[in-house]
Amino acid sequence: MQNDVLATGIMSFVMHELVYFGRSLPWVIIDRIPYFNKYKIQADKIPTIKEQWDCTKLVLLSHFSVELPQIWLFHPMAVYFGMATGVPFPPVAKMLMHIAIFFVFEDAWHYWMHRAMHWGPLYRSVHKIHHQYSAPFGLAAEYASPIEVMVLGAGTVAGPIVWCAITGDLHILTMYLWITLRLFQAIDAHSGYEFPWSLHHFFPVWAGAEHHDVHHERFIGNYASSFRWWDYCLDTEAGPEAAKRRRERKLAKEAKNAKNAKKEL
Repeated sequence: MQNDVLATGIMSFVMHELVYFGRSLPWVIIDRIPYFNKYKIQADKIPTIKEQWDCTKLVLLSHFSVELPQIWLFHPMAVYFGMATGVPFPPVAKMLMHIAIFFVFEDAWHYWMHRAMHWGPLYRSVHKIHHQYSAPFGLAAEYASPIEVMVLGAGTVAGPIVWCAITGDLHILTMYLWITLRLFQAIDAHSGYEFPWSLHHFFPVWAGAEHHDVHHERFIGNYASSFRWWDYCLDTEAGPEAAKRRRERKLAKEAKNAKNAKKEL
């Protein structure tokens, strides 16, 4: 193809679909294998084939109506700001550094936008669709209204564009790797499975499925996508352990206040 924008847009969208559904497929299979039920966080809520098919149809609608234009427009915008598309490829260390920055940026964006989506009017008119499944599964990572897909998806592409605009240092290969890892993160966070080898056991600030599953079960808290620090620092963690920590802090504060009051007497 002579048109680079057309060729890259098609290739990028096809890659996105292959990664999204390719990564979701193992979770669809695992849901059908009873052996893995012991790792299911909400073991009594296994998605049916019909639920997964209904989910897939809405996801495809969002992909073609919202994500395709975003993906298509990314290339000319990023090239305008200096994104490289040829050889030589950047060093691995540089790509990893850029991807780490993009993860941190997207996580911050996701936290605040997702938290805003839980404000009454926005929840009822936009975000409620994503909470149709109180026990999430891989395919449901992007099961949401087109508005939500556009708003939250902006954090994935805005980070690289802003970085490229400021530094002029971004390669399209880095972008492809970033999108792949971001999709893996989102799908795995919605998988509904907690394993002894899950990443957060080795990297404690990582969110993972256990963190996000509680959000779907309780409909509040745990707003971040990849990391736990926003929810921890702003006291929006959900789940029994977070509730226990709040009780302990409350009791400690009450004991301190009582001690101070006693001194004043």
